[in-house]
Amino acid sequence: MASIQLTEATFLEQANKDGITIVDFWAEWCGPCRQFGPVFEKASETYPEITFGKVDTEAEQSLAAQAGISSIPTLMVFRDGVLLYNRAGALPAPAFDELITAVKGLNMDEIRAEIAAGEEKPQN
Repeated sequence: MASIQLTEATFLEQANKDGITIVDFWAEWCGPCRQFGPVFEKASETYPEITFGKVDTEAEQSLAAQAGISSIPTLMVFRDGVLLYNRAGALPAPAFDELITAVKGLNMDEIRAEIAAGEEKPQN
């Protein structure tokens, strides 16, 4: 499956759906974004069970601002509606594969329990 373009209208629906969604925030003028682009596209073909979305930060400035994007490329990884990874910087293909493998191997019941436990702690 090739990557899909995400917009302000489609981003939340995609990020909140079941399964894994990996989002690349990029821009045409960004050298590291252009270098990472082929790595991202190859992964989208290697892992057809994962949704790979791209957000053009020039066309979607409001979405990029809402997502707190201050540096590109930035990768966000969602699984079952939970944001698991949010970092700027292009990854080499082996590191990107490691990230994908790690996300696929997570026990989401444990992750949700950790999130719930963190929300129950009183703030001082």
